[in-house]
Amino acid sequence: MNIKKDDKVVVLSGKDKGKEGKVLVSDPKAGKVIVEGINTATKHQKPRKQGEEGGIIKVDTPIYVSKVQLVCPKCGKATRVGHKIVDGKKVRVCKKCGAEI
Repeated sequence: MNIKKDDKVVVLSGKDKGKEGKVLVSDPKAGKVIVEGINTATKHQKPRKQGEEGGIIKVDTPIYVSKVQLVCPKCGKATRVGHKIVDGKKVRVCKKCGAEI
């Protein structure tokens, strides 16, 4: 999976199409990511401890990684991810400008 935690991504399809956000959690096994402010659901939560408040809270839910695309930090455009070996390490590179990500 080419998307990692703290990457900036843009949503390609769905109700949040075109929105950008930061990846909070990446789950390669399920092929999903949680993006800040994207795919938000409302959840009813009971107070668990005495003095704690319950109510309706908003929670970011997972989205399939195929529905998001990485935004290059250098050129600022949504791009595919390529790989290159530099000094014996595999690094991600932007397909549009060639910069290391």
